[in-house]
Amino acid sequence: MNPKSSHDDPLVLYGETFHSRLLLGTSRYPSPAVLQAAIAASRPAMLTASLRRQTAQGDNSPGFWQLLKQAQVPVLPNTAGCHSIQEVITTAEMAREVFETDWIKLELIGDDYTLQPDTLHLPEAAERLVRAGFKVLPYTTDDLVLCQRLIDVGCQAIMPWAAPIGTGKGPINPYALQTLRERVSVPLIVDAGLGRPSHACQVLEWGFDAVLLNTAVALAIDPIAMAQAFADAVHAGRGAYRAGAMTEQDLAQPSTPVLGTPFWHQP
Repeated sequence: MNPKSSHDDPLVLYGETFHSRLLLGTSRYPSPAVLQAAIAASRPAMLTASLRRQTAQGDNSPGFWQLLKQAQVPVLPNTAGCHSIQEVITTAEMAREVFETDWIKLELIGDDYTLQPDTLHLPEAAERLVRAGFKVLPYTTDDLVLCQRLIDVGCQAIMPWAAPIGTGKGPINPYALQTLRERVSVPLIVDAGLGRPSHACQVLEWGFDAVLLNTAVALAIDPIAMAQAFADAVHAGRGAYRAGAMTEQDLAQPSTPVLGTPFWHQP
């Protein structure tokens, strides 16, 4: 019997099927060629792109947009850099026109130092985008009540952080993340703070549905190899979750049964 592939266990978001559980950011790579190779190595479900950030960094050249089209991977625009609800709405509407998609990753920043989301206004921003016909993936903290509120306003998937953006610390609050996974039934995509493939594997083992990566891949010594390593880790983590890990024990348990084994007494 052949082992099950990722195609047997697709990621479903807003009723659409994706045959990968890794989403990849497109900023901060050493060159367009490296980005293109990282995409090929990881075969992500979606590519995130920021209209505001790409324009500010001068990466809005025809070559960059052509690269995204040639990748033949769905684009997930985001509202990175927005600090108000109106900025979010305006940026999302522009992104929908430029990228020709209703998908949007909602980022509403409340603190420039930690890049923590504006948790007070995030639900309102999400609700307005949902009403405008967007398929909203909100970047948020691991706060359970906030995530439930985002679901209440119409979000069909949530993107909680593992740690602040770009820190690479991995899951800094495992209890909160695992509680969130237990209590929330919609797809959960861990976004921000993952630094190593083992971090991605861990959250997939906990039952999270996908991960979004950018800095951990783009700033690696070898971004292409790191993209492949993360793809392998995501596959392994999901496989382990589906297989069902053994229950942890406080005492050692023999791996080889000893019942019925003869013992000789040495006088």
